[in-house]
Amino acid sequence: QGQLVESGGGSVQAGGSLRLSCEASGYTWAFNVAAWFRQAPGKEREGVAAIYSGLGGTHYADSVKGRFTISQNNAKNTLYLQIHSLKPEDTAVYYCAASDWYAAKWFDHTDFEYWGQGTQVTVSS
Repeated sequence: QGQLVESGGGSVQAGGSLRLSCEASGYTWAFNVAAWFRQAPGKEREGVAAIYSGLGGTHYADSVKGRFTISQNNAKNTLYLQIHSLKPEDTAVYYCAASDWYAAKWFDHTDFEYWGQGTQVTVSS
C-alpha cells in the first residue's frame, strides 16, 4: 500500500518562504494530476495549486498566484510547493493529493483518491 508523505511545514513570519515536499512511497509518480490543497480551521478544503501530466500545465488559486509554485520530480517521486511572501491568511494544514482519473478537476478535492496526512503551515504577522 503506497502513501504520500508531506514535509516542510512550519511556523514563519509574514513575508517568509517555505518549500513543502510530498514524497510518494510505494507509488510510481505517474498520476494524471497532483495538487496541493489547504484547510484552515472552520473552513473548507481548498485547492491552491495543481500540475497535470503531459501538456496539462499548472493551475493556481487566485489567492496564491505569483507567490506559490508547484513542481514535481518524477525521478524522485516527489511533488513540491514553493511558497514566497507568506501571509497570515495562508495559515492552514497543507495536503498533497493525486489522482489517476483523467477528468479530475484540480480544485475539487472529491476528485482525488490519494492523500497525504498534511503538514501545518503557520504564518504570524
